[in-house]
Amino acid sequence: MPESSLPLLVEVTRGTTVESRHHGAVVVTDAAGKVVWSLGDPGLIMFPRSAIKPIQAALVMAESGAMEAFGVSQKELALSCASHNGEPVHTEPVRAWLKRLGLSPADLECGEQDPGRAQDVHDLYRAGGHAGPEHNNCSGKHSGFLTVCRHMGIEPRGYLDPEHPAQAAVCNTMAQMCGVDLASADLGTDGCGVPTIAMPLHGLALGMARLADPGRLSDRRADACKAITAAMAAHPMMVAGTGRACSALLTAGKGRFVVKGGAEGVYAGAWPEKGLGIALKIADGAGRAAEVAMAHVLRRLGALDDTAWAELEGTAQATLRNWVGTQVGTVRAGGALLP
Repeated sequence: MPESSLPLLVEVTRGTTVESRHHGAVVVTDAAGKVVWSLGDPGLIMFPRSAIKPIQAALVMAESGAMEAFGVSQKELALSCASHNGEPVHTEPVRAWLKRLGLSPADLECGEQDPGRAQDVHDLYRAGGHAGPEHNNCSGKHSGFLTVCRHMGIEPRGYLDPEHPAQAAVCNTMAQMCGVDLASADLGTDGCGVPTIAMPLHGLALGMARLADPGRLSDRRADACKAITAAMAAHPMMVAGTGRACSALLTAGKGRFVVKGGAEGVYAGAWPEKGLGIALKIADGAGRAAEVAMAHVLRRLGALDDTAWAELEGTAQATLRNWVGTQVGTVRAGGALLP
């Protein structure tokens, strides 16, 4: 579907002029796969990227018994769902977690990455340190993969290969939750090296709806889903970090829902109270547009009350500033998301 035929979800202003327009699609489903609300094409094919981490990394670890076997805490479970800033609050638990596995950051295959915030980069290098794999925004997810490897009693090296037993289990779980046929799906490679499955936007929403309402799943998988949503709700800072929209939305939601962003303008959410899953994709891949759009989708669905909405002033409409701090524009909801 051409980008221009998708609804306008977000626009960016400079002064009083609209400078950029971001089109996209949104779909909300229940756990049976019924579309309860949508904008644009629910069948839009996309890669879910990091928005699927609660299913991709955490679910196999939680339902396999690996979590209990290696004493993975609720905070670490939330970290396995994270695309984090690489702040000390994230890296220190990763190191401790790996040590319990008899491993180290050198066993992470996600690659080295500087922390996401300039202050943390400066602090790290001024202290004589350097960025390692534990600073990678996906290090929590990869620690989850390694926990599964240890529990399965298999060699962790090469755990990102789609044919590796741990990764095969992960891909199968994602396919089952999202209703994807792996035989016909395109497998891509994510930024951290993990396989990512191309699927309709509806598939991501369905997976999140089943996470929100796991009543149709096996008891073990249902318990794992409940543990994951509880962990994300209880530890918003572990899921992203300081100044991040994902953590701000989780904090404002106060446990009513969980959300997770991904690269290239993808966002997903699970609302257990209503048993709904949410997925959105910004066609041009703009992450800043996806953050604003997700806030407004949650507001339109009724997941954010007036008090929570007031807490999200900087997320629901982001302010653009130049290098001297002057406000020069806004990132705001476009026509399709306005009341």
